[in-house]
Amino acid sequence: MDFRISKKGKMTFRGFPLIWMLFFWSCFQIWAQNHVAITIDDVPNTSLYQSENYRSGILDKIDSLRIPVAIFINEGLLYKTDSVTKNFELLNRWVKSKNTTIGNHTFSHSRYSEVGYGHFHKDIEKGAYITRELIKKYGKKLTYFRFPYNDLGADSIQHVEIERFLRDMEYKSTPFTIESSDWMFNALYENYLHQKEYKKAEGIGSLYLSKTMEYFQFLDSLAIKKYGRKIPHIYLCHDNRLNTDFLIPLLSRLRQQGYNFIRLDEALKDSVYVQDDTYYKKWGISWLYRWMSSQRERMKWMGMEPDMKEVERRYNNLNKK
Repeated sequence: MDFRISKKGKMTFRGFPLIWMLFFWSCFQIWAQNHVAITIDDVPNTSLYQSENYRSGILDKIDSLRIPVAIFINEGLLYKTDSVTKNFELLNRWVKSKNTTIGNHTFSHSRYSEVGYGHFHKDIEKGAYITRELIKKYGKKLTYFRFPYNDLGADSIQHVEIERFLRDMEYKSTPFTIESSDWMFNALYENYLHQKEYKKAEGIGSLYLSKTMEYFQFLDSLAIKKYGRKIPHIYLCHDNRLNTDFLIPLLSRLRQQGYNFIRLDEALKDSVYVQDDTYYKKWGISWLYRWMSSQRERMKWMGMEPDMKEVERRYNNLNKK
C-alpha cells in the first residue's frame, strides 16, 4: 500500500488525502448495497387461516425475524369464511405488528379498467372502514394504496381520474419493481399438496425460489443499465400458502446476495420513484417498464425476462382441468 505522510502531517494514499478516500469509499459502499422493501398483497388470507386451524404462519415468521413488510388489505376477505370473529382477530394481529406498514387494496379486489371509476372509488373507500379504526388503536397511518392486479386503468383518462381521487384522499399509489408471478406458482403448489404429490410441491416451491432470484438479478441489471446505479427495489408477493412456506427461504437467499430489507417509505425516498408513469394500459407491469419512454423499449426488455414457459404451461394445464 502506498500510504505516505504529507508535509502537513496528514496521511495520504498516492498523494490523495486519506480522509477523502474514506469518504468516497463509504459512499461507494452505500451505492453498492442492495435494498428491497417487501410488500404483501391480499391480506388477510382468511381461507388459509381457517384451513390451518387459525394459525398465521407467515405473520409469525415475519415477526420472528423482525422483517419490515408493507401489507395491502382486502377487507372483503374478512367475510369469505364463516369465522368472521377469528378473521377480525387475524386482521387485528396484522395491523398491530410492529413490522407492518398498512395499505389499502380495496374491499373486493375489483379490476379498475373493468368496473370503472364510479364503482372503483367506492371500493377503495369501503376497503378502509375497519382498517382506519385499527390504525387509530395502534397509532399507525393509512398512507398507501395498491391497485388490484396493478391495473391503473384502461387509458390515460381513467389513470388521471383515479390519480386525482387518490391525491384528494391523501393516498400514495404504491409501485413495485420486482414480482415473479407467485400467484401462479401458488396455484400449482396448492394443487400438488391437495393431490398429496409432495415431491412435486417441493419442486414447484424450489422453482419459485430460483425464478424469483433470476428476476431480482435481471431487474437489478436493468436498473443499473438505465440509471447507472443500484436502486432500492420493491418486491410484490401475496399472502398465500406458497409464501407461508417459502418466503423465509427466499429472504434468506436475498440476504446471501447482500440484500437489506427496508421499509416501503425508505424505498420510496429514492429519486427513481418520482418519475412519471408513461404506461396507460391495464396490464400490471413493473414500474421499471412504466418509466420507459417507448413501448418498443418496454417490449425489448420484457422479451429478455427469465423464461417462465414451463410454469405457464403447467398453470394453463391446471386451469383446463
